[in-house]
Amino acid sequence: MSVTIETPRAPGVRRSRRFNVEKWGWIYMRASGVVLVVLIFGHLFVNLVAGQGVKAIDFAFVGGKLSQPFWQIWDTLLLWLALIHGANGMRTIVNDYASNRLLRVIFKGALIASAVVLLVLGTLVIYTFDPCPAGASPADLASFCPVK
Repeated sequence: MSVTIETPRAPGVRRSRRFNVEKWGWIYMRASGVVLVVLIFGHLFVNLVAGQGVKAIDFAFVGGKLSQPFWQIWDTLLLWLALIHGANGMRTIVNDYASNRLLRVIFKGALIASAVVLLVLGTLVIYTFDPCPAGASPADLASFCPVK
């Protein structure tokens, strides 16, 4: 008894045209990983090496960074790419180790819900952060804040 397997790209072989989540998840992990390496090392360099190093990181330093649109976009990209990258990795682990279908649905639902909540809260913090809060000590404020 012999079995003939058709060539995958043969003219008569029909392929499914639906969206392949696993393929696009795999591509996302590779692409976001490359971009994340650049974003993370840029973040570490600016925060730990450039300027006065770790001892300069305080409320005024963070306030100064988050008051500039460039750093808001940088931190937003870092947040979104890293969080979705991590959630996609966790989705893969759930697919590999959760053998019960109901358990897999619950875990993935919790994963999506927590990722969405963290993305919304993190983005709100980045764009609504006030580097010059009312009533703060002048010593704690960034240098560009008006003295009240």
